[in-house]
Amino acid sequence: MALSKRQWFILLSAASATFSVAAPMKVLSTPPTLGESGVQQMNILQAIILGFVQGMTEFLPISSTAHLKVVPVALGWGDPGVAFTAIIQLGSIAAVLWYFWGDLTRLLKGTTKAIARKDYTDYDFRLFLGIILGTLPIVFFGLLIKKFIPDFDNSPIRSLAAIAVASIVMSLLLGLAEKLGKRERDFEHLTMNDGLFMGLVQALALIPGVSRSGSTLTGGLFIGLQRETAARFSFLLGIPAITLAGLVELKDVLQTGLGNAGMIPLIAGVISAAIFSYIAIAGLLRFLKTHSNWVFIWYRLAFGVAILGAIGSGLLKNI
Repeated sequence: MALSKRQWFILLSAASATFSVAAPMKVLSTPPTLGESGVQQMNILQAIILGFVQGMTEFLPISSTAHLKVVPVALGWGDPGVAFTAIIQLGSIAAVLWYFWGDLTRLLKGTTKAIARKDYTDYDFRLFLGIILGTLPIVFFGLLIKKFIPDFDNSPIRSLAAIAVASIVMSLLLGLAEKLGKRERDFEHLTMNDGLFMGLVQALALIPGVSRSGSTLTGGLFIGLQRETAARFSFLLGIPAITLAGLVELKDVLQTGLGNAGMIPLIAGVISAAIFSYIAIAGLLRFLKTHSNWVFIWYRLAFGVAILGAIGSGLLKNI
């Protein structure tokens, strides 16, 4: 598939941003070792693999946060660190902008024209306003967490056991939504109220293991949206949320230091995340046209049960 100049610009911008924030760091040319903080240093292969994990799980309803914590721990790599996780998220941001560039430009042009002629019943304007309203809850609750739980990254709610429980609970809710959802309304019948409701359920993704995509897809099915419509609106709604979250995390990383990942592994991780995020978005939208969510429901259930079983048997530490 040929890429437009704008799509290439988005992809290269993500890599450029990564290069600029990672420039002071030492490039790794040896096998991974433990840094001074005890967090394992990342090599290129590990970065590409974790970029794959980030890309394939950010937009599927199975929680990228959960997998980025569980997978490296299960493989014996240790915690990749907040710095690495925050920066490779730039790849997912680039991918969703890349995929929906045409939709976004049409939406912004339509909204601008509607405002100019004061036509506030225009569909583009209402959809744009719905996305803005839907972004407010996750921003509000995210700021509350930052203010009242300053050490949230190391709190028990981010432990493997908590992630496993969240995964199991969300699998049951998604299963219930599949059973009860009428799936009658398509993308042309979205309302501002839909945006606000899905924004509220999107805020649940602040709990590790819930999944932003999973919570919004579940919420969309409960209010009667078609599967593909719920997923598509989830992706559009996620653009400001993921971008804001990535920028906040990146700001914190720049203030506290970039950890133990090297410049080249970081760039490899971002590019890997961008490519596989794009594949995940396109694949999920195509999949949901003709299939249900049961594969994700059973996966989430098995994922949560497997983590709890591994913790109970001593194979994994509840970190």
